[in-house]
Amino acid sequence: MANLLIAARNLARNPRRTLAALLTIAAGAICLILADGFIQWIFWAMREGTIQSQLGHIQVVRPGYLSAGVADPYAYLLPENSSERREIESMPGINVVAPRLAVTGLISHGETTVAFVADGVDPLKEEILSKALRIVEGQNLADAAAKEVVLGRGLARSLDIGPGETVVLLVNTAGGGINAVEAKVAGLFVSVNQAYDDSALRMPLGLAQSLLRVNSAHVWLALLNETEQTDNYLLQLRARFNKLEFVPWYEQADFYNKTVVLFSQQMEVLRLIIGCIIVLSISNMLVMNVLERTGEIGTLLAIGFKRKKILHMFAIEGFLLGLAGASLGLAIGYGLAELISAIGIPMPPPPGMEEGYTGEIRLTSHVMINSFLIPLVTAALAGLYPAWKASRLHIINALRHNI
Repeated sequence: MANLLIAARNLARNPRRTLAALLTIAAGAICLILADGFIQWIFWAMREGTIQSQLGHIQVVRPGYLSAGVADPYAYLLPENSSERREIESMPGINVVAPRLAVTGLISHGETTVAFVADGVDPLKEEILSKALRIVEGQNLADAAAKEVVLGRGLARSLDIGPGETVVLLVNTAGGGINAVEAKVAGLFVSVNQAYDDSALRMPLGLAQSLLRVNSAHVWLALLNETEQTDNYLLQLRARFNKLEFVPWYEQADFYNKTVVLFSQQMEVLRLIIGCIIVLSISNMLVMNVLERTGEIGTLLAIGFKRKKILHMFAIEGFLLGLAGASLGLAIGYGLAELISAIGIPMPPPPGMEEGYTGEIRLTSHVMINSFLIPLVTAALAGLYPAWKASRLHIINALRHNI
């Protein structure tokens, strides 16, 4: 405790220099909080958007569907009325299990015909599951038995069509024949993936089943109450239902995974830059302290202070600067993050999307701990060289500074 008080008094002897060092460390901590918090919010928003518009938390399929289902999709159908689905949905922590039937074919309006990919969905369950799928014109699917569809905005633009108009859907049935139906366009949607919106539509599960002449689904999407529990439920489901295949969302989210890797590497570079700035600033300040106090150090060595004691004294000064600066930065950074999140950060449309969004700063325990420890540790390390330099001064040469 005495060493801490002595170090604090030594720092207070030059308040301007100490204040400049504290502000440098605090600024580093603030930058880390805001930058890392914004990146973490992007990760969270992308993750939840991917889960709540396309993948769910866990996909339940027949074994082999993901690897061979494209070639023979009707060989991997799940039964419509299944006790297994009811058992999965009844598990605590699972919000909903929504069936989906994949449909591909041609959609026509007037003289225009384009290819489409579609999901036959249960409208009531999709209200819970597909919260990230936003209806921008018209309305969403409301009736499981209605002959209506919602189109991706890009697909609607290709057909030059809007809500209330009629389209013709043409598909190959499970038996190898051809089937067609007229459907009304209920609305237009946008998702987190513009490429998906350019070719996708959704229809009630009953309409999809009548088109393909089946009474089943390709996949059940399980939505959990907490994304962080995905792996725990994955283990439970695989142990309980060995005749089904369970696929977590992150194994299908290729764009999300690559984005996380890219942004994480960029954040590591930013941490390194901020750490270097703190090290250089604090080292420079403490070296100046050593030069100004050379005579004092010589006197302490002359009256019997051990070199190890001198080393500890200057090292503690670096640690105190880091502790105070990191704490100050953490408090200011937290306040700024809350203020910025309340106002929002207007962002332009990212690649693959048509619309911009309002960003926030997401403060997690990981962000706060990193933003505190990096300035603290780098400041403490920055004090080691000046401390070593002070402890290695020759007594005679140091005492000459008192003359």
